[in-house]
Amino acid sequence: MDTGTHIVMGVALGGLATLDPAVHQDPLLFNAVLVGTIAGSHAPDFDTVLKLRDNATYIRHHRGATHSVPAVIMWGILIATIIYLFVPSVNFLHLWIWTFLAVILHVFVDIFNAYGTQAYRPFTNKWVAHGFINTFDPYIFALHIAGIGAWLLGASPGYTWLTIYAVIFLYYMKRYNDKREIVKEIKGYYSDVEQIATSPTLKQNYWRVAVTTKDRFYVGSVQNGHIEIVDEFKKLPLPDTEIMKIAKEDKNVSAFLSFSPVYRWEINDFDDFTEVRFIDLRYRSKGHYPFVAVVQIDDNMRIMSSYTGWIFSERKLQSKLYVEETPI
Repeated sequence: MDTGTHIVMGVALGGLATLDPAVHQDPLLFNAVLVGTIAGSHAPDFDTVLKLRDNATYIRHHRGATHSVPAVIMWGILIATIIYLFVPSVNFLHLWIWTFLAVILHVFVDIFNAYGTQAYRPFTNKWVAHGFINTFDPYIFALHIAGIGAWLLGASPGYTWLTIYAVIFLYYMKRYNDKREIVKEIKGYYSDVEQIATSPTLKQNYWRVAVTTKDRFYVGSVQNGHIEIVDEFKKLPLPDTEIMKIAKEDKNVSAFLSFSPVYRWEINDFDDFTEVRFIDLRYRSKGHYPFVAVVQIDDNMRIMSSYTGWIFSERKLQSKLYVEETPI
């Protein structure tokens, strides 16, 4: 989920903690727990600082190690311990439990959007992305804002958040069923489906889909249950050529390939260099595929420049590649 939603979830969990008698009876422990749940609810995304280094590092590691099983355990202990150093009189066990739950909740909700997370590391590096909740869901966020408002107006925080999370649970079930119907319809139309990537949008009744079959990719949208295929690409294996081997060794391309499960590729020859481009098919928007990886290789088989990330115009992409190759 987005940062704002994770933070309000931290506040919500702090309110739920008042159902714990130890927290309810000790104002100092409640304050410590509230700090712990807010910090814990955001902690796994501290790896966002990797973006300051470069996009390749960020893409390869974001929602990776920091969302793994060992990291979830570590975050809970670390945050609770730091808070405990400032308020050693509080009950550490209860402080840790609620902080730990906040970290778990963060990772748990991340697996339901299209971006996903490597939540099962170190057992597997597979990305888990169920794709039926948007990274920012206005309904979920609005319910949290309403809960915070009710709390400020004097409502019981524990039972307020218990009610709101019961509603959110039903909402998740509804979105899961929406996706299941989409998958069922697609599989009924294509007999050789290998994978279906769904990406919900801000609009409740509008989804993006990328379908992988034995020999083709189909990209489309789903609106009010009606599926429309807008693009179709032949599924081609990566060629076993020197150019492609060099391209795959580039850090930007390597990061892209480690993350993207549904992509097509193209090779374009120019006068002085060859460009290899990889295009993620999951995020089509307004006729454009914004998530790409591009590498330019000169005639001497040396990488001139490369880039990976979100780009919404060809001009912007070429400016990124130009910056990378500009001599000092």
